[in-house]
Amino acid sequence: MKELEKEIARRIDQYENPKKIAFSRRYPVLKKPIIFLHQIGRHVRYFLDPHVRYEKRGDFFPHVIARHQSVLRRKLGTSDPRLQEQKIINLKQAVKKLDGIVIEPDHIFSFWKIVGKPRYKDGYVDGMLLSHGRVIEGIGGGLCQLSNFLYWIFLHTSAEVLERYHHSHDVFPDSGRTLPFGSGATLLYNFVDLRIKNVWKYPLQLKIWVTDTHLKGQILAPFQGEEKIHIFEKNHVFVKRGKEYFRYNEIYREKKVGGKLQKIEKIATNFAPVLYEVTEEYLKENDFTVLDFTEKKISDTK
Repeated sequence: MKELEKEIARRIDQYENPKKIAFSRRYPVLKKPIIFLHQIGRHVRYFLDPHVRYEKRGDFFPHVIARHQSVLRRKLGTSDPRLQEQKIINLKQAVKKLDGIVIEPDHIFSFWKIVGKPRYKDGYVDGMLLSHGRVIEGIGGGLCQLSNFLYWIFLHTSAEVLERYHHSHDVFPDSGRTLPFGSGATLLYNFVDLRIKNVWKYPLQLKIWVTDTHLKGQILAPFQGEEKIHIFEKNHVFVKRGKEYFRYNEIYREKKVGGKLQKIEKIATNFAPVLYEVTEEYLKENDFTVLDFTEKKISDTK
């Protein structure tokens, strides 16, 4: 527990006393030009990088390496349910581009390279977007559910995550959550991407579709792999600091081959401010552990 408290204290200190503030946050007027320059730079890098390549096939490999499904409609605080219906429209447009994609060994999957920029003329609509913890409407809103889905399913394969950003705030209270907190991946067109490298000796293929109730998918391969992967969390707690709450956990990946443990690795440590009301009833209903740092001096835990 001492080591956990030290780590949480360090995270609180970084939150309360940031050493660096993003240039675009210090000068908001420059945010759009900065993002635009990054987008152009990424376009150029992807064009020149021979590993950021993919092909799309109409037939599918025979063996399922990993599978996952995600509920399309969930209660998200007090958000407008209409936005979830709009999100489903956007998911269907993006899934058309992703279904059947093959990633050869040593090649890199890039979400934006494959899906492209969401545009009204291509059938995308306004949906829910999260910006610095605020819910807003914007073109292509809801695609983060797709990036969350892809990140989770690729974690269960012989793939290396090259780029993934988690959401910086805990925006909505849990409602039917089945995956660990902080196991998602946020997106911003051609600026914040999800990139996965196939480090297996065989190609991987994505099969993905949308039903009336779920986003569903599989990772397929020409041969059945012997590797079994399990994702789990440790040290999941709510942290009270005065009137504020934060949420913390650690996510691990366990690999077994032929039933024998090969490796356990920490893949993420999450720490995020909670933006919804945290009540005693909510904590008790979900059996959450709370660490109270209200009276603690951060310097005393170092």
